[in-house]
Amino acid sequence: MFVRNAWYVAAWDHEIGREMRRRIILNEPVLLYRKGDGTAVALEDRCCHRQAPLSMGKLVGDDVVCPYHGLQYAANGQCVKVPSQDRVPPGARVCAYPVVERNHWIWIWLGDPAKADPALIEDFHWMDDPHWGFGGSYLHVEANYQLLVENLLDTTHLPFLHPTTLGTDAFARSEFEVTINSDRIEVARWLMDKPPAPFHQQMGGFPDGMNVDRWQIAHFGAPSFVKLDVGSAPAGSGAREGDRSKGVNMWNLNAITPETEKTAHYFYAQAYNFKLDQKWISDLVRAQVTKAFLEDMGMIKEQQINMDLGPSPVVALGQDKAWMQMRQIVDRRLAAEAKAD
Repeated sequence: MFVRNAWYVAAWDHEIGREMRRRIILNEPVLLYRKGDGTAVALEDRCCHRQAPLSMGKLVGDDVVCPYHGLQYAANGQCVKVPSQDRVPPGARVCAYPVVERNHWIWIWLGDPAKADPALIEDFHWMDDPHWGFGGSYLHVEANYQLLVENLLDTTHLPFLHPTTLGTDAFARSEFEVTINSDRIEVARWLMDKPPAPFHQQMGGFPDGMNVDRWQIAHFGAPSFVKLDVGSAPAGSGAREGDRSKGVNMWNLNAITPETEKTAHYFYAQAYNFKLDQKWISDLVRAQVTKAFLEDMGMIKEQQINMDLGPSPVVALGQDKAWMQMRQIVDRRLAAEAKAD
């Protein structure tokens, strides 16, 4: 169903504090909060006694008190107090999940804790780099997480779904090349000497009538991360040869965390390395990218509705190579985990 031996984003750092937050991840109820020293904690949000949501309870110091019968749990998941009796049963505990705070996100591991190596966390360093600014947010996805990954890997939909922000008429026929390396995929798209997309025009301030060379290079990392190296530069200024100094450079950063089979959490940011002293850039990034992603959410939701009505023949196109490979990579990871069990 889901790859479990992997790090997923559970929340933005600013979402987690001393108020307890509940979030379903990989079909598991998770409670998130911070201890008094600021350390993030993730516990199973289900009391071991009668499965009451601990997130409805309260914090006493760094311990969580169940709202139903008052069982008290330490941050390591161990029950330390049962109000109705002196003895705490030896098996009274809830799962405590490995957590790492990095690049403004709270990362969680729901698989074998012995395999939870922080070195395996996907790289999103742009959000901590002083040479880059970013605007980011969160959306709830009413569809299977892989539909969103597919959407990010096949961007030939831009002219049709995002005509006022990211799309131009020619983009669907842009040159593209797919490269597969183990469980990683790169999709490189170039559109040469064409009018800029509206969003790129706003960000770059290109003169009216100027054509640009546009790039969009997607990097997929299993099970559900997509980073898009995107930008535009004046046509013929050398961007394709490696000189992007005359254009606008951005990274669209996407972490998709499965919630259930038919819903997901979408954490995203747009990083940029120009006009860092101008707040309007961050505001524009957040507004324009969110507008486009809400259009994606509407389409993906309707796809899921149609798929739930029953199987239907699917016609594969040349543009589908990347996402088809993505599904094979995830299937291999799932099979390997099943075999190990």
